[in-house]
Amino acid sequence: MKDFAELLEKAPLIAILRGITPEEIPGVCDALDENGIKLLEIPLNTPNAQACIACAARHTAGRQLTGAGTVLTPEDVEMVREAGGKFIISPNTEPAVIRKTKELGMISIPGFLTPSEAFTAMAAGADYLKLFPAGAMGTSYVKDLKAVIKKPILAVGGVGPENLRDFMKVCAGAGIGSAIYKPGRSLEEVRKAARALTACLAD
Repeated sequence: MKDFAELLEKAPLIAILRGITPEEIPGVCDALDENGIKLLEIPLNTPNAQACIACAARHTAGRQLTGAGTVLTPEDVEMVREAGGKFIISPNTEPAVIRKTKELGMISIPGFLTPSEAFTAMAAGADYLKLFPAGAMGTSYVKDLKAVIKKPILAVGGVGPENLRDFMKVCAGAGIGSAIYKPGRSLEEVRKAARALTACLAD
């Protein structure tokens, strides 16, 4: 818990590496690390996701943390932990997934959209709440939610250089997907995208 919180505070970005291959892992992880991005999410709908998580966890040990996204079942949580993942991100609020995550000593970040889902997630033990899709809802929605929701909120979905600054005023962090990585993107393109995002945080 402490490691995740400290890394998120230093650089409040989670790089979503959907579609990455095991062969790309070392170069992409290093490119992100060079630009201060320390949290790596590999969605389970990525081909060979378990192998990718294991590869990333080994390659980045001691300097970055790897977790999984699109985690839908308690069995998925167990698989991620076996592969070396440290945090669990879901697109939805599923109490069984949250409880299994905490039972295994991992960070729980379920997805939510409504206050009811947020309170269900908190009751099950969630550490953070992932607002999805954040871009479509906007920052004013987050401000309204924070009147009653006291867990830190991460903005995911439709967040990029054009609106990251605004979301950082009301959120504890953001998950960034295609604005930083997508299949076929070169390492130099990943570096450039990472620099642009971290520059937003420095402004």
